[in-house]
Amino acid sequence: MTTFPSISGSRLIKVLRKLGFEVIRVKGSHHFLQHEDGRCTVVPSHRGESVGRGLLAQILRDCDLKKEDLQKKL
Repeated sequence: MTTFPSISGSRLIKVLRKLGFEVIRVKGSHHFLQHEDGRCTVVPSHRGESVGRGLLAQILRDCDLKKEDLQKKL
């Protein structure tokens, strides 16, 4: 079983912005991010909560990123 780091939604958004994603809109606490090449995802940013392992894995699949890419930018 692989382990994903515990990360908050706001921190994940900052990392994705470093990787070229931009916030295109916000609806409530959900931030919609898109890359210039068309990849897109939704990141929930709830205060005091971290993004779960399953959701983080889905966001990484949506963004076509690997866990190692994320850990390098943290």
